[in-house]
Amino acid sequence: MGSTLFTIRVIFFLICLAGGILVYSTGGSASWPALLYAPLIAALAILTDLLLRGFSTRGLTSLTFGLFLGWVTAHFINDSPLFDKADEETKYIFRLCLFCLLTYWGAVIALRGSEDFHVVIPFVRFVPHGVDIPVVVVDTTVLLDGRLPALCASKFFSHALVIPRFVVDELTRIADSSDASRQARGRKGLDGLNQLRQLSHVDLRLDDTPLGKGQKRDDRIVFIAQSLKAKLLTSDYNLARVAEFNGVECLNLRTLDQALHRETVVGDIVEVNLTKSGKEQGQAVGYLQDGSMVVVPDSHRLIGQRVTAEVDSIIPTAGGRMIFARLQGEADSEQPALS
Repeated sequence: MGSTLFTIRVIFFLICLAGGILVYSTGGSASWPALLYAPLIAALAILTDLLLRGFSTRGLTSLTFGLFLGWVTAHFINDSPLFDKADEETKYIFRLCLFCLLTYWGAVIALRGSEDFHVVIPFVRFVPHGVDIPVVVVDTTVLLDGRLPALCASKFFSHALVIPRFVVDELTRIADSSDASRQARGRKGLDGLNQLRQLSHVDLRLDDTPLGKGQKRDDRIVFIAQSLKAKLLTSDYNLARVAEFNGVECLNLRTLDQALHRETVVGDIVEVNLTKSGKEQGQAVGYLQDGSMVVVPDSHRLIGQRVTAEVDSIIPTAGGRMIFARLQGEADSEQPALS
């Protein structure tokens, strides 16, 4: 992009210089200043372009909005009876000052609040029959978790997803980390983001509001959720507490996972990977997804395999629940045969 802009500026300068030479070649006593004015005008235009390098479309939109509000306010004051008894010269001076001051103040106020203006305006939706589409702002932790694409693909989650640009940048930094585990998580998050893009029924939006100077990521994402009157989707406990303190409703994937988890009871059939030996001879131990330890007797030979077992008893402990189960084949063999 930088080389392309440089080429365009050089071509623009040469065109202006050629125009000045063309005007000079036509002759006339007033044609010679064109050789000086043409390159000066081109240089001034290029210098203005360089000074406005950080001025984005968002800033231009806010500036235009502020100038319009200032012009409308000056127009209403100008048409008021305040200047009816003043002479024409006084009217002209006051109206000129009024127009300049109000347009300037309107532009400055709009630029200072450009982030609010940018956050609210792009997400105005026109939905038939007055039905509101719920909006949720997605945090980095949810994308790193990796379960959001599957949840959206199941169509149980119908919210419009708003992902701030700085969240995507954070995912990219994690994916580029020198730490192998962080790198794997970051790439998993980026893959999940691409999967969300491919789901045609998912309303996915990117918010380009940048982080303010010295502003924390959590504060910015809560501010975006407040501005959009949206919920916050996160797996970060601390961020959820901060959001709730600021009046933002939170959706936590971990809470959803716990709510959908079916509690194991005696008689249930479970599948578990046996990972190590138990305390008693012949026992093997495995763990369920919720962290519950499953002790299976007479299964030491099956360590490293996934087995199916029937729950015999459940003992609550300080660290969770301990489940005792028998291999399903052995449990079936002990049952009396039906005649």
